[in-house]
Amino acid sequence: MKTVWVVGAGGLLGAALWRRCSMLGDETFVPGERLAWVERARLMAQLQANVAVFAERVAAAAPRAWEVYWAAGVGTMSSPAEALVLETEALGVLLEALASHPALSGTHGAIGFASSAGAIYAGAADEIISEITPVAPTTPYARAKLQQEDLVRAFAAARPDTRALLARFSTLYGTGQAVGKPQGLLTHIARSIVRHQPVQIFVPFDTIRDYLRVEDAAAHMICALRETGAAHQMTKIIASEQPTTIAEIVATFRRLARRSPHIVTSASARAGLYGRRIQFRSTLVLHGQEDLPATNLTVGIAKLLEAERERFTKTRQH
Repeated sequence: MKTVWVVGAGGLLGAALWRRCSMLGDETFVPGERLAWVERARLMAQLQANVAVFAERVAAAAPRAWEVYWAAGVGTMSSPAEALVLETEALGVLLEALASHPALSGTHGAIGFASSAGAIYAGAADEIISEITPVAPTTPYARAKLQQEDLVRAFAAARPDTRALLARFSTLYGTGQAVGKPQGLLTHIARSIVRHQPVQIFVPFDTIRDYLRVEDAAAHMICALRETGAAHQMTKIIASEQPTTIAEIVATFRRLARRSPHIVTSASARAGLYGRRIQFRSTLVLHGQEDLPATNLTVGIAKLLEAERERFTKTRQH
């Protein structure tokens, strides 16, 4: 059993990581309040205070083994550079607090950092992207993610008893995605269909993406972090490895909803932030990976539609 802290447990991936660790029987650490991302001084104080409580929890546990998953932040692909500075600074404060806390000295720890493969490899020329593909950031968001990865690498390099995983995810989807965040095509389509609203699509229908259900993503990230072993540090692409066009996505929704959604296409500045055709294939095969969930996209979309119908029904009842 490990003591686990998911930073960003209120988000899509963070919530899935927390659920998976709880299901595996780990001792989960939950801070008393949400991180104040709009107040810099308060945010930094929260992180330092949370590390102190977390360290005490680890020191009192047997064994004294811990994991921290970073799935936090408010940035998106369209965020300007100045909006991402706080995220990078917050990660640095967290890592510094973990490194300096005496209760964690001599313990066995691990850091899992969630990053975006679509952002980091946006300008890559390879037809199929793997861990050996050179990074090709095209946005401030991608460059910030690479800077944050460097912080995690440096942290682990200075601590021989701490492992690190840099998990680069394909496009995640799932229930509970934030309504106001400008991302999540599958959630947007599902919500629009359920509410009988037009579906706005800002990219060509032959655009290829790799969609990964968030529950599968969380399971693979935890497995990868715990299988780093002698590698000490690992960078891994986590994806479904099943390329799908937007046209295929729309057709799947049409078939499952049993009606044709009203599609509205238009140009957007965000449309060019990602590569037109992104396909991923990891070169790293982990022990136990074959036993991890791998949700078929049609099944995942069906579950997404069902959840959005339930959510819409509850909203109308209140």
